[in-house]
Amino acid sequence: MRKLLLVVLALTPVFAFAQGFQVNLEGVKQVGMGSTGTGTLQDGASVFFNPGAVAMLPQNYVQGGFTPLVFDSGFNPSGTTETFRTANKIAPPFTFYGVWGPKASCWKIGLGVYNPFGGLTDWGNSWTGRYALESLDLKTFYIQPTLSVKLASFMSIGAGFVYNHATIGLTQAIPISNLQAQDGQAALNGTGKGYGWNAGVYFKTESGITLGFTHRSGVSTDFTGGATFSVAPTLQADFASPNTFTSTVKLPATNSIGVGIYPSPKWTIAFDANSVGWEVFKTLAFAYNIKAPETNVSSFPQNYQDALSLRGGAQYQCSSMIAIRFGTGYATEAVPDGYVSPQVPDANRVYFTGGLGVKLGKGLDLDASFEFEHLMPRTQTTIQTQLSGTYETNVYIPGIALAYHW
Repeated sequence: MRKLLLVVLALTPVFAFAQGFQVNLEGVKQVGMGSTGTGTLQDGASVFFNPGAVAMLPQNYVQGGFTPLVFDSGFNPSGTTETFRTANKIAPPFTFYGVWGPKASCWKIGLGVYNPFGGLTDWGNSWTGRYALESLDLKTFYIQPTLSVKLASFMSIGAGFVYNHATIGLTQAIPISNLQAQDGQAALNGTGKGYGWNAGVYFKTESGITLGFTHRSGVSTDFTGGATFSVAPTLQADFASPNTFTSTVKLPATNSIGVGIYPSPKWTIAFDANSVGWEVFKTLAFAYNIKAPETNVSSFPQNYQDALSLRGGAQYQCSSMIAIRFGTGYATEAVPDGYVSPQVPDANRVYFTGGLGVKLGKGLDLDASFEFEHLMPRTQTTIQTQLSGTYETNVYIPGIALAYHW
């Protein structure tokens, strides 16, 4: 038997958190403007984009949004003309924000619920890389209570505590040689929790330009769960099924700087730069509770690298009722050569966004957005599984949100 299974199972929970599944969809207005928001003040989504800006909001907010993702990944095995594609399944990121404070006060409190990491990938059970992955369903839920204080008319600060609840489910084939006619299958399901914080500062300059700086801490997330292995009776002792596992994943810190420029009352132009500290993820420790010949390996090198994204966008206020938005951005890969896998076929990427805002009535706004991401083709041989070929991925992301402010 080729001893691939444990390597793959050990890697899967963390590959899913790579740059490829870092979901930058925490505000529909902001997505429409290229996912900028660190240095501008748009709505209650500032709880995520810059807690320091929340105290500057002229009104209180309650809002919710939905930004479903559709991943279209393709894989061409080396030396062939064949291409395998993922099924068209929808990952359902959502956001909720509430912001409140007395109108005459210098403070506001806020609450954010959002999904900064996640994905839904299904390659099927007959493709060439099925021993690396058949399907993956990852969800993270960040809950962030926030306090923001205006220190002066031109400056405010804020911070929030973050609690992360994560779930993961996956299936993959078990390679069996000359022992049974059909592949076995592994299924893993688990939950994780972790803690962190988000802080920022926001400035208004005399020239009218606004500036923002934020730091989102790393979130160390502890996973526990169960694993089952469907194999021939003669092999069951090698896999100790059912079993349980534990793993600790260090999600990276993010530093952001943003600027807002206002050439006229109708125009808002924004630029953001983000640095994501994936360099902390050098090794993955992963352990099964019950040891067996195929469930006994617990540490694997990863050697991730820091990632950078640059974003720009604009809003044009056509009238008191309608605003249009557009933007673009570029992000660098976090997964280094040799570690790219079908869980996250990570690569440098470019994206384009557009959006529309409509005022439905007094204090009631409807916003829509659309984002298209293209990951550059990347030819890789994965060190652990020796799966070799070229990945290419497109992501399609519509979004809609409703906000009430008073």
